Amino acid sequence: MITVSFDRYALRKFACAGAATILLASCGGGGGGSPSADGTAQDEYLKTTNTNANSNAHPTSPESTTETPSTTSPTTTPPTTTTPPTTTAPTTGAPAPYGQDASAYALSFSDEFDNGFRTSIWNDTVWYESPNATKNYTVENGALKIWPQRDASGRFFNRAVDTDGKYYQTYGYFEIEAKLPVGKGVWPAFWLFNHIDARRPEIDVMEAYPGGGPNSGWGDANLHPVAFAATVWRDETVMAGTKTIATTDLSAGFHKYAVKWEPNKQTFYFDGKEFYSVNVSMPDPMYLMLDLWYGSASGQPDDSTPQGKGNSFEVNYIRAWQFK
Repeated sequence: MITVSFDRYALRKFACAGAATILLASCGGGGGGSPSADGTAQDEYLKTTNTNANSNAHPTSPESTTETPSTTSPTTTPPTTTTPPTTTAPTTGAPAPYGQDASAYALSFSDEFDNGFRTSIWNDTVWYESPNATKNYTVENGALKIWPQRDASGRFFNRAVDTDGKYYQTYGYFEIEAKLPVGKGVWPAFWLFNHIDARRPEIDVMEAYPGGGPNSGWGDANLHPVAFAATVWRDETVMAGTKTIATTDLSAGFHKYAVKWEPNKQTFYFDGKEFYSVNVSMPDPMYLMLDLWYGSASGQPDDSTPQGKGNSFEVNYIRAWQFK
């Protein structure tokens, strides 16, 4: 149910297409970084790496647990009401953000993936790409599934599902419950984004690069995801902050990834636990994105990359709430 120049976004496309050496500042939250020395996965966040807005270097110290959020001076002036109209959901019986005070929120968008792929709210191609007819996504059994697949030309191709032109929101709480794919090259992500004239505001709630393997810390010996990154970009190359955390195997079960986006702060959550915050003003409306791309720190897909529905980026739901 719905209750609803050159940019870094294009650069991510090029990274997925083959630039495995693209670095952090051009490939999203964790591209090229190393979340841990040995890829250890535990229930608690034992090893983290951070990069703040004053540094473009890759995180290299897996033992670092101290963060320095962006010191960019935020504006306290609320944005003008240019957000496209949305339909607010009834709050009676509506799901609440996991681990949050339900009384502080009103559900504004929800797709539980119980009614097929809804073209009224989703696009299956980003604005600068031509559609690819090869089927590598579906909605079934209450989940959206996007999987690695070669097209008719024999190449792996990006698949993005987004609400560009159909649903936007400024501020609130945004959450998915998902299970991640495995293998060389795979790069699943959940993010908020917009392309406004030449500006590219972006909040990456989750990006994972399991194809990097144990030497990178992103994957284990079987190229299962054991880390993910969250990042805030004020503009195409202007990073406000990023953090990568080591986790359990994210392909073994479903986990919740979320961000609370306030006028001057973004706070990230994993399974209801806060793990990072950035203090920066992000006043632009953004739309929702779920995608499976290739490249960056995950390397390039090859014959070893499991294809087909059994290796899906699988999303049980995606929800957004407005602050009351």
